[in-house]
This record gives sequence, structure tokens and C-alpha cells, in this order.
Amino acid sequence: MFQVKNDRIYKDGKPFFYFADTCWSAFTNISMDDWRYYVDYRNKQGFNCIQINILKQWDSSGDELNLYPFPIKKEGEWRGAHFEFDYSTINEKYFDAAEEKLKVLKEYGMTPVLVLLWGNYVPGTWESKFTNNNLFPYEYLENYTAYAVKRFKKYEPIYFISGDTDFPEEETVKYYKKVFDVAKSVDQDALYTFHICGESREIPEELKEKADFFTYQSGHFIPGQHFAYDIPKAMRGEGYSKPIINTEPCYEQIAAPGKIRFTNRDVRRAAWQSVLSGATAGVTYGAHGVWSWHHHGQSFDSFIRKGAGFALPFDWHNALHFKGADDMHYLKESFEEFFPEDCIPDYDVILNDMEEIRCAHDADKYVIYVPTNVELDVSVLGIDKEKYTVEVIDLQTRKKYQGQWKEDTTKLRLLSCYEDALVVLRKQQ
Repeated sequence: MFQVKNDRIYKDGKPFFYFADTCWSAFTNISMDDWRYYVDYRNKQGFNCIQINILKQWDSSGDELNLYPFPIKKEGEWRGAHFEFDYSTINEKYFDAAEEKLKVLKEYGMTPVLVLLWGNYVPGTWESKFTNNNLFPYEYLENYTAYAVKRFKKYEPIYFISGDTDFPEEETVKYYKKVFDVAKSVDQDALYTFHICGESREIPEELKEKADFFTYQSGHFIPGQHFAYDIPKAMRGEGYSKPIINTEPCYEQIAAPGKIRFTNRDVRRAAWQSVLSGATAGVTYGAHGVWSWHHHGQSFDSFIRKGAGFALPFDWHNALHFKGADDMHYLKESFEEFFPEDCIPDYDVILNDMEEIRCAHDADKYVIYVPTNVELDVSVLGIDKEKYTVEVIDLQTRKKYQGQWKEDTTKLRLLSCYEDALVVLRKQQ
């Protein structure tokens, strides 16, 4: 059973670092054979959660299963496949198949993180302007939500009430309040939160209070990468004390058409900046090709989002083996070792006049993320360098070595790495 204590999540009384892979289209796009291979592989990489959209993902890749949660009233061609669903009737075969996949997760001891109502199904949201399905009628929300939560309760999921949403209208908020209230009445023991749109922390206060923890996504576009640290910093500055998780750092190898694709180094940067800036309860990884479950030659209709489309994903067979997943597992293990209980982000400390360098500490150590190789000046920490050991971790190779001070300064010599690094200052006993 999950619980929240201060800014961390606990499972069965023990600290639980939320480490999720993003596989939004699992229920609609993945065969059981592929699912078993995928879950086994991610389990070996240390993931303990899988994020899944219960409903049809509007920007998923084309699928061959032809299995949907509701009967299709009308199918047509509109900027890709367009479905009008009959939301008054639940397709039990779809939920039977979904349960078979959740049984596999349970076999591996992994937690499903289920989105109840993605934004494209809700009036007023930014996605409703580009949706490729009809909106969900309000009068059918209760039946669907109660049915889904009753079926999935035995798998001890965490729930995202919303998916990639904003809250521009009262009707939008009304939808999500309804889903939350119904779900909570059916499964009072689960943890609930709201997955909101990229580069945002805007959520109605009444919904923020209902959530057991706060999630944000720092986004998939180059100009907004500072949100990885700016959002948790702002939330903590406003007094938010519950757990915070960046549930969508930039996906590895995602890009707007014609733009540079994010590498595993970019993913590492966003993730480390998040957890050292107040998003201490966990982190999520995403591979461009896994989240939409893309097969070579299949359609991918994300281009319909004006000004926000993504370049074609890699085939999932290739995307599953991107390097960033192992980098993120290393982050999980390292962060749990550094800060098993307490972590204090140093919001007011700006090292080398670079906001991108992030720092956190406990009673015994400082952990500093350095996104590029520099001579690091730690004088603003006000420490006596004679009382601290210096360890440098090259995050590209994961090799560790002793850092060297410049003579008569509190500045470290140029780090012996080519990409990013951690600097760990440990107080001598």
C-alpha cells in the first residue's frame, strides 16, 4: 500500500522512489507477446512503474489490434484516423485484455500508473481543438470511471486523473472533479494526482489540494528545458510540501520536425536538475517510439498539433534500447544512496552564475549537478574545503575519481569528463 509522508512516497512502510517508464499506448497498441518482452526488459533496467493511458491515446502511432474501450459509432478520415465512440457502452473485451497486461506487471512487482481521462476527451482543453475522437459526454463519466477503477483496483495502481491537460474552463474542471470523486469513492487507498500540460504548473487550487502529490512535465521543446528546475523551485517557494515528480522530462530522441533530437545526455540533465530542485519523489523516462508504440511504416499523427508536432518516432524495437533508460536507473540508485530520507535543495545558491547547475544537501554532503565541464567555484556554499572530500562522477561513463582544488581557492579544477558530472562534497567524519 502506498502512503505519502512529507515530500516522499512510501510503499508498505518503506521509501519508494517513483521510477516510471512512459508507455501511454500499452492497452491499445501492444500485443501480449510484445508486452511481456517489454515488461521483462524494463524490469531488468530497474523500473518500478509504467505509465499507461486507459483510453485511446490521440497522438499514438497507428495500431493493428483494433481494440478500443468503447464501440465505434463512426470511423472516418480526418487528419488521420477519426473515431466517434459510443461512450454509453463499455467494451468489456478491451478491459479483459488490459487486465491481462496488468497481471504481467503484478508478476514483476511493478506498479501501473493509469490515466483515467486524457485531455483530448475533455471540453475546453488545448487538445480538444486537435482531437481525433468525439468528446466524452459528462453523463457517462461516472459509469466509466467506476467501472475502470473497480476492475483495476486489485492491481494497486497509482492514478492520474487527467492526462496532458490544462484547465481553461469551468466545465473542464467539472469533468476532472467528477472523475476524481468517483474514483476516490471506489478506491480510497490509491494515490491520485493530475498530469498537466508541458511547461506548466497551473492547476486549480481545489484540484491541487485533492492530489496526493504534484506532477509536472518539463516538456519536449528546447526553449523550455529550464522548467525542469524552475517548476519545483517555484512550487517549494510557494510552500508546497507534498511530493513532486517530473513525470515527463524530454523524451529521448524526440524533436520537433527539423529540430535537434534530445539525446540521453539531455534526458540526464533534465532529470538531475529536477530531483535536485525539489522534485525528490521520483522521475520518469520516455523513449520516442515506446510511448506511442511505433512500428516502422505505421502512421504517426502528432503533426496535427499546430506548432507543436513531433518528428517521426523510432520503431519501438530500437527505442526500447536507447541509452537513457540506464542513465535514469543510475540516477535512481544514486539518489537513493545520497538522500535516503532527507534532501534540501539549495534554491538560493547559484554556482558559477549558472542556473543550470543544481545543488542539494543533507547534514553530511552536497550533491551538485554540473551540465557541462567547468572549473566549479563552490565559495557561495560557505564551506571549509579542508573539512570535505571531493568525489566527481562522470555521468557519461559513471566512473568516479577524486576532485582537485585549485591552490588557495574554493574552486575545483576542470573536471576530467567530456559531458555532464556530479560533484559530491562529503563532510569528513
